[in-house]
Amino acid sequence: MDTWNRIYEKKKMLPQEIAAQFKTGNICVSNGQVTEPVGILSALAAYATANKITDIYHYILLPLRNQSYMAAGMEKYIRHVSHFVSAFDREAIWQGRADYLPANYSQVPLVWKEILGAPDIFYATVSPMDKHGYFSCGTAADLSDIRKRAKKIFLEVNPTMPRTFGSFIHITEIDGLMENNTPITEVASPPITDDDLKIGGMIADMIPDGATLQLGIGGIPNAVAKALSSKKDLGIHSEMFCDSMVDLYRTGAITNERKKIHPGKSVVTFTFASRGTYDFIDDNPAVEFLPVDYVNDPRIIAQNDNVISINSCMEVDLFGQVCSETMGMMNYSGVGGQVDFIRGAAASKGGKSFLAFKSSAKKGSLSKIKPILTEGSCVSTTRNDVDYLVTEFGVVRLKGMTCSQRAKAIISIAHPAFREELTTAAKKMHLII
Repeated sequence: MDTWNRIYEKKKMLPQEIAAQFKTGNICVSNGQVTEPVGILSALAAYATANKITDIYHYILLPLRNQSYMAAGMEKYIRHVSHFVSAFDREAIWQGRADYLPANYSQVPLVWKEILGAPDIFYATVSPMDKHGYFSCGTAADLSDIRKRAKKIFLEVNPTMPRTFGSFIHITEIDGLMENNTPITEVASPPITDDDLKIGGMIADMIPDGATLQLGIGGIPNAVAKALSSKKDLGIHSEMFCDSMVDLYRTGAITNERKKIHPGKSVVTFTFASRGTYDFIDDNPAVEFLPVDYVNDPRIIAQNDNVISINSCMEVDLFGQVCSETMGMMNYSGVGGQVDFIRGAAASKGGKSFLAFKSSAKKGSLSKIKPILTEGSCVSTTRNDVDYLVTEFGVVRLKGMTCSQRAKAIISIAHPAFREELTTAAKKMHLII
């Protein structure tokens, strides 16, 4: 321990000293979400503007804070590139001050390995060093293996970051570190609506005991989890660990005992959640955070039986095409691991995937089921991959259906106020004769 502490003290730096290590044109990568190194980036923003350091590229998946480097005019110094768009970078991307790099989540490390090349700098927020000299990757291990090819590694050590199992960085690997006591970002679960409960209940009825779950973000996945409390021996293999999973642990529904791989363990790649969830995963060997190219690999996912993938989407058309990432031409979120888990579930023995959404928006004035996707919308999940669609008006399984059967089935779960016009449109499109 004394050896590692001596090395720690030698590598400890002030934020501005780390910022001075960056050069014009540096390509930088961070682990995602809560692990973005906010202290380093704040110091870098100040240093770059003062010293005219330009064209630094900062890559991250799903930023969760307003930060000075994202301000208008900062893009010539630090150019933000997102692997998944959030409320904190959406406007900048739309205005051209930042950019979005689309890719299935499982493929992001491969993009770096085979196309983008070795980054100049890898940085992330981590938990405090243990007695063996290891820092835990904390709430995200998604891109952690990219560090192995980076020219320099800088860490931001935060005592409020939970120490999680699965992915660690050793003190001997890094070039410098700083300490930051600012509490990490906490994200409250969205409220569960009556429609969420309807949708969640329908999906839960189709989930067997012993299933392995992947839950996405939002009220609907949380409603599904709420309806699963009486199930037995559920397992978790999911890109995200969420608040509702803690509830299922506490009811005894999650045991992970029937999983074919990693039995007894929940396997995930990131979380952003409440403090209660951070406390649950802290020093908890039952939950492992592993790199995303492993967790989200459909071939790995499919090794478990009865994989149940539950995700949301923004709109669906009568062909069965699904948009989950854009609002028209505007990048709104990202595909994330949706396709990864849909394909993994499809290859799993007994697996099922559900795309769940409310049938209308804007207080019922806008149907989320369209004849064709809104102009400019991107197809996130192709019609060839879609399994089950769910709204508050029912569940339909598109696999095995003809185009005409699909159109009729999709219309049947649309809001009743729009079914007639959707049927008329389907006839004009020669989907219903």
